[in-house]
Amino acid sequence: MDGVLRWGIIGSGSIATAFAADLDLTDTGRITAVGSRRQETAERFGDRFGIPRRHGSYLALVEDADVDAVYVATPHPMHLDHASLALEHGKPVLVEKAFTMNAQEARHLVATARDRSLFLMEAMWTRFLPHMVEIRRLLSTGLLGEIVTVTADFGRWFPPDPDSRLFAPELGGGALLDLGVYPVSFASMVLGPPDRILAMVEPAFTGVDGQASILLGFDGGAHALLNCTSSATSSSRASIIGTEARIDIDPGFHARSGFTVVPRSGAPTRFERSGRGRGLHYEADEVARCLRAGILESPVMPLAESVSVMETMEAVLTGPLGG
Repeated sequence: MDGVLRWGIIGSGSIATAFAADLDLTDTGRITAVGSRRQETAERFGDRFGIPRRHGSYLALVEDADVDAVYVATPHPMHLDHASLALEHGKPVLVEKAFTMNAQEARHLVATARDRSLFLMEAMWTRFLPHMVEIRRLLSTGLLGEIVTVTADFGRWFPPDPDSRLFAPELGGGALLDLGVYPVSFASMVLGPPDRILAMVEPAFTGVDGQASILLGFDGGAHALLNCTSSATSSSRASIIGTEARIDIDPGFHARSGFTVVPRSGAPTRFERSGRGRGLHYEADEVARCLRAGILESPVMPLAESVSVMETMEAVLTGPLGG
């Protein structure tokens, strides 16, 4: 791929809106087309962001020759079908997190991309934010020593509306897929896949998961303590605790944030929040970088890890793994 990446967006909801707004902050890509279930919705979205090509179906969007890559921004239950549709029409795909509804769907989607030699990536935008890039660099230096514990929580209060995406089973409702994916993916970034999974899950009023407390065990003895809830607003902090130092990430760890490195002895070091916008443009930059380099998956958010994260969340909802 040469030049600016021409994006097509499947969906026109809140996350598509955030992606479109942030894409104005980068010169690696622009939105060329939007596809929605209704032409009038596509027209409104196109008017808001100055998008020249507006399609009243997802099929028309993926058939558009002026689209270089597709961003799937529909609810979780539609990710498999819509990402597969784009891949089947030869388009590289960025699919919103959570990647799919379950691990089987994730494996199927990855197999489709690999069979067609097409780029695919989960839109775990947190992974590409400036503070997470710096945290990974610090971890690679061994500054923290041996990692002992990772903690992370993400809680947000949502009005108890049975038609809300957070609570409607048919829309993939539940705290884990929408909120818990951030702590689980964060723990995966630091420690890799767990070999033991214990969890306590409480249902919301519609029967979907409303709160999950998760304990992950890892080869070598490290633990991750994770929590998510859709019924209260938490501090949404995260920490990485090692034998020599720890990293404490400010509230809202999953978004643009700052952090402090606290050594076992000596003075803390502060890293302030940086970057622009909400931060979704960083993942778009990664897609453009990978396509220019001719690689089919991001080394920062590899497909095997997206599958592993889905396997962990599936185990949380269905029963413990390991002992």
